[in-house]
Amino acid sequence: MTKTTIDYAKTLYGLSVPKEMIQQTIDILEAVPQIKENFINNDIPIEKKHNIIDKVFPKNMRDYLKILCDNQNMDIFDDIIKVYEGMKEKDSSKLIATIYYTVYPNIEQINKVKEFLCKKFQKESIEMKFIEDKSLIGGFKIRIGNQEYDWSMIGRLKSMEQKLTSKGSSLNSSDEIITILKSEIAATEFDLKKHEIGIVKWIGDGIAVVDGLDHVMYGEIVIFDTGVKGMVQDIRREEIGCILFGRVIGMKEGTRVIRTGKMAGIPVGENFIGRVVDAQGAPIDGKGEITAADYRFIENEAPGIVERKSVSVPLATGILSIDAMFPIGRGQRELIIGDRQTGKSSITIDTIINQKGKDVICIYVAIGQKKSTISKTVSTLKKYGAMNYSIVVSSTASEPASLQYIAPYSGTALAEYFMYKGKDVLIVYDDLSKHAVAYRALSLLLERSPGREAYPGDVFYLHSRLLERSSCLSEEYGGGSITALPIVETQAGDVSSYIPTNVISITDGQIFLESNLFFSGMRPAVNVGLSVSRVGGAAQTKAMKKVSGSIRIDLAQYREMEIFTQFSADLDTVTQEQLQYGRGLVELLKQPLYQPLELHQQVITLCAANKRLFVDIEISKLKEFLKDILVYFDTMYPEVGKEIEEKKELTDEQIQKILEIIIEYKSRY
Repeated sequence: MTKTTIDYAKTLYGLSVPKEMIQQTIDILEAVPQIKENFINNDIPIEKKHNIIDKVFPKNMRDYLKILCDNQNMDIFDDIIKVYEGMKEKDSSKLIATIYYTVYPNIEQINKVKEFLCKKFQKESIEMKFIEDKSLIGGFKIRIGNQEYDWSMIGRLKSMEQKLTSKGSSLNSSDEIITILKSEIAATEFDLKKHEIGIVKWIGDGIAVVDGLDHVMYGEIVIFDTGVKGMVQDIRREEIGCILFGRVIGMKEGTRVIRTGKMAGIPVGENFIGRVVDAQGAPIDGKGEITAADYRFIENEAPGIVERKSVSVPLATGILSIDAMFPIGRGQRELIIGDRQTGKSSITIDTIINQKGKDVICIYVAIGQKKSTISKTVSTLKKYGAMNYSIVVSSTASEPASLQYIAPYSGTALAEYFMYKGKDVLIVYDDLSKHAVAYRALSLLLERSPGREAYPGDVFYLHSRLLERSSCLSEEYGGGSITALPIVETQAGDVSSYIPTNVISITDGQIFLESNLFFSGMRPAVNVGLSVSRVGGAAQTKAMKKVSGSIRIDLAQYREMEIFTQFSADLDTVTQEQLQYGRGLVELLKQPLYQPLELHQQVITLCAANKRLFVDIEISKLKEFLKDILVYFDTMYPEVGKEIEEKKELTDEQIQKILEIIIEYKSRY
C-alpha cells in the first residue's frame, strides 16, 4: 500500500461515509466500467468528470470521488476501500468521549463519568478527550457521538431561563421564582437526560441540512446554536432537512443543532383576540406581550366523521349576491377564486365586518402580502369595530418562505382552540396560491422532485390537511365550528390550472370572480355560472330561501338574452321588460365596499325585486331609491325588520305587508 492510498482512505474516513454507500458506489463502478475509464482519461475535462459524478453517484460519495478524479487515481479505488474498512473495523470497539471543562475535573469526577458512560453504552472502557471551554462558566459538558450531556453552569442558567419563560406572566409572586431557582440549584446530581445533537452540513435560502439527529421526528422543532429555531421537514437515511424560522446570520457549516422533543406549535388563548401576531404567535402590533392560556400544535388531526354534524346554521356575509345565491353555513369551506385585483379580499373583509354582534370570532391569515396591504386591512377592521372580535395572523412577503408556509396552520390552531370551547370561528386564508408557492420553494430547496407546474406531488395534501380541520362539531364534542374562506388567485381566469383544481376539489363550493364583470362595474363581480355552494339551502334561513328562489335563474336568463339581443334593433315588449328587469337586478346586486346588509334588508330588497316593483325606476336612480326605502322601513316600520331578524322566517302576510309599504312609498315619493 502506498502512502497516497492510506491518505485517501483517511479522507474517506473523515467524511464518515457509511459502508452501504461504499458498497453502492462499488456496484455502480463494476456495472459501468467505462465511467472508471473516463475518469482516468486525461483528455476529458475535470468539470465534465465532476458533472458525471453529480449525476451518477450518491451525494455522500461525491466529494471523495472528486478527490480521486482530480488526482487521476481511480485505479487504486479497491485498495482504498480495503484500508478504509480496516480502519473502521479497528475503531469499532473504541468509544471516545469529549469532556469540555472550565476547571479540569478531579480523579473522582473522571471515574464517576467513566462509570456512567461505560454503563450507558455497555463498554468495558471509554477513551476520554479533554477540551477547555471558558464559555461554560462552571461545571462540564460531555459529548459522545451525536449525544450530549450538559452539567455546565451555562446549561443550568439556560434551563432556568426556559422554565421562567414558559411560566411567563402566570408567576404570581417572587416566591414561585425562588422555588424554581432553588430546585435548579439543588439538582447537583448528574442529569441523566441526554441531548441529541447534530451538525449543520449545508445552509442557505432558509434551509439547513443536518447530520447526526438520528431519532428526530417529522415536524419537530430543533434549536441551532445561534438561537434560531427550525422545523424538521425532510427525513432521509443519512441526514435531515430543516426549514428555518429566522435569519441565518451567524450560522454556518458545523453549527450545532439540538433536539427539543416538541412538535411545532403556537400559544393560544382569549387574549389573542384584537391582536396582530406573526406565524409563531408573537405579537407584532406594539401592544406588549400576550398571556397565553394554552399551547396547540400547528399540525393537528381533523375531526372525524363521528365528531361532525351537518352544516345547518347560516353564516351571513352581508353581501346580497352571495347570501341569496351561494349561501355559506357555519362549518363550511367556501373557496373565493379569481384573477388578481377582482375584489377577493374585499368579500372576506365585508364578511368579517358583518359578524359584529353575532358571536363569531374571526381570524384573518395574511400570507405573502405586502406590509402596507396588511396594515390597511387592520386599519379597516379597526375603523368598523371588527378588531374587537378578530385576530390577524401576518406573514409578509419579506419573511422567509418557512414562515409563510406555517402561517395558515398557526391560524387554524388558534381557531381550533375556540372551536373546541364551543364557539363559532370564521377563518380567512389570503391566499393559498402564495402558500403553495412558498411550499414549492421549500420543497425544491430540499431537493424534492418537482411535478406538475413545478409543484411537488404532496401539494394537494398540503391544503387538504389544512382545510379538513374546518368543520361543524356535534353537541357531544362542544358544538363549535370553523368556517373557512380560502382565497386562490387564477391567471387569466384559468380555473383548470393545478392549485385551483386542487382546492376546488377540497372545498364545499366556490365563488368565482370574473375580471370582465369587475371592469364593467359589477361589484362584487360574481360569475353566476361558475360559482356554486354545495351546502346550498341547508345554510339559508327560511326567510331568505323563500325570496331568493328564482334570482339565480333570472340573472342567468338575462345574461343569455343580453348576448343574443345586443345587435337587435327591434325588440318586442316582453323582451324589453325582461331586459329592463335584468338590468335592475344586476344594479341591485351591486354593493359598495364595507357596507354589508342585514338579513331584513336583504329580504326586503329581494321581495321588491321578485315582484318587479323596481322595473319602472331609472337604472341610474335605482341604488339611491333602494337606500331610501331601507331607511324608510327602519324608521317608519321597524317592527317588520325586527320580526324577520328574530324569527328568521317570512309568511305570505309579511310579504304582502312589505309590498304594500313599498308601493305606498313609491306613490308618495
